[in-house]
Amino acid sequence: MSSRKAGMKKGAQGKRTRATRASSNVFAMFDQAQIQEFKEAFNMIDQNRDGFIDKDDLKDMFASLGSDAKDAFLEEMVGESHGPINFTMFLTLFGERLAGTDPEEVIRNAFSCFDENATGYIHEDKLRELLTTMGDRFENEEVEEVLRGATIDSKGNFDYVAFARMLKHGNDQ
Repeated sequence: MSSRKAGMKKGAQGKRTRATRASSNVFAMFDQAQIQEFKEAFNMIDQNRDGFIDKDDLKDMFASLGSDAKDAFLEEMVGESHGPINFTMFLTLFGERLAGTDPEEVIRNAFSCFDENATGYIHEDKLRELLTTMGDRFENEEVEEVLRGATIDSKGNFDYVAFARMLKHGNDQ
């Protein structure tokens, strides 16, 4: 019981009240299916199965994907956390990233500026041109990465409505 007493303090009227704890609400940001998917991803990245993701885990994961990531890049990735990357920190990092993105409607509206006929589609060639010549210009590899997860029909039309939905809600929506 001594640990319980340590968590108690006297309130304004002399009564004992429980000390308020700062809590992370990161698990409330995701439903159970999403948490399970994040857990699976975490376990795939945690190559040495020690419950933490470190630079060596990331290096091994990139190598398994056929990519040779530079140490500076890996250190930058690990440096984004405020401490060791356990599963809770992993979820927190994703939660911060997702909370930092624009609402789905804003993303759709940004693409719709280039959809002259308001069809919900932009031709892939036009999108490539826009991404490599305007604003924060993408490298060709970055364009390929964006398009890899995109819905493009047989006529080469990029479905930006589905893409905005996927960015905000994942592939299952």
